[in-house]
Amino acid sequence: MKNLLTTLSMALCAALLLTSCQEATDTQRDADNGPNAQAVADNNEIYTLPDLAYDYDALEPHIDAKTMEIHHSRHHQAYINNFNDAIAGTPLENMSLEEIMKNISEHSMTVRNNGGGHYNHALFWEVMSPDGGGEPEGDLAAAIDEAFGSLENFKEEFHRHGMTQFGSGWAWLIVDENGDLKVTQTPNQDNPLMDVVPDDERGTPILGVDVWEHGYYLHYQNRRGDYINAFWNVVNWDAVSEKYQQALAS
Repeated sequence: MKNLLTTLSMALCAALLLTSCQEATDTQRDADNGPNAQAVADNNEIYTLPDLAYDYDALEPHIDAKTMEIHHSRHHQAYINNFNDAIAGTPLENMSLEEIMKNISEHSMTVRNNGGGHYNHALFWEVMSPDGGGEPEGDLAAAIDEAFGSLENFKEEFHRHGMTQFGSGWAWLIVDENGDLKVTQTPNQDNPLMDVVPDDERGTPILGVDVWEHGYYLHYQNRRGDYINAFWNVVNWDAVSEKYQQALAS
């Protein structure tokens, strides 16, 4: 009996050790799998994950807490980790994120995908609020009416761009080089600042919606249109108006 207990004890220890090793291997594999991986600590903290101005559950029921948690703490963090690794020890360390975006054709796809992922998500968090919704006011409202005829016309065009972006990407409201408002779309983690975007679709983003499935699938599944409709309930028009004024002044 004593020998049997000893044998069982040794087998249990071996099983526990094997499980620990497997978990460590899985964690490392997740960290190596890019934007969809579990976020890991990064020693090259050139850029860091921005804090949200609201809790993960603050945008419910329009955007659920679990999606927000994963989207912010894992997806966005992974873009930052990969971006920091890509630019560490290079002249890009001393360039602004906007400058890197505007000259993205000069850089690697790793910089393009992950730097774009960081820029896009940082803006995305800022243009949402639990106190959002309603309508824009002041200069922005007037500019939307001038460019699109009405707020409803603008929302319809924005919705169309979000729906017709094949696969992953973004729909944007931008200020072009002439100070005019336009609605555009970009694939993957590209954005309208980038010099790889057609000239007539380039400009400064002031509002964007993420139509990657990781941004809505837990709650909306394949109902992207419902997600975009719900987005209007959390749009922070004060933040968008501030970005509009900054774009005009730049």
